[in-house]
Amino acid sequence: MANDLNLCQFIGRLGKDPEKRYTSGGDAVANLSIACGWKTKSGDGVEWVSVVAFGKLAEIIAEYLRKGSQVYLSGRYRTRRWQDQNGQDRYTTEIIANEMQMLGGRAGAGGGGAGYGSQDLAEGNSAPAPQNSNSAPSQPDQAPAGGGNFDDFDDDIPF
Repeated sequence: MANDLNLCQFIGRLGKDPEKRYTSGGDAVANLSIACGWKTKSGDGVEWVSVVAFGKLAEIIAEYLRKGSQVYLSGRYRTRRWQDQNGQDRYTTEIIANEMQMLGGRAGAGGGGAGYGSQDLAEGNSAPAPQNSNSAPSQPDQAPAGGGNFDDFDDDIPF
């Protein structure tokens, strides 16, 4: 099973504010549900995806995401079994998030595109890093690699 892959990626909008709680050990857990739309020639629809995040990612999700926020989430698919009050076995399918990217603008309460993954969290990055999209390149008048210019390219590219 070493070559198996369990990876799910979604872009959607939160149906409600994330719910944050803590385990008995003090670790944060965030539960959220995102709506992912789809379209085909015969129609369209929405799938609701249940997502759970743990630790620092859960804290960030609970702090920055709100109902309607557009978000990219990546994680692994998990089905777990539990028993209801009557002792009946129930099953829940959810995505265990390990990476999140806020999409959209501030109007959607999604933020400015800062992303968080397991690598960022392991390194202690817990706040959005400022992103300056207005910064100019250090050498704006430099010619493309190879010494040519863009007029030398072939115009018969099929795309």
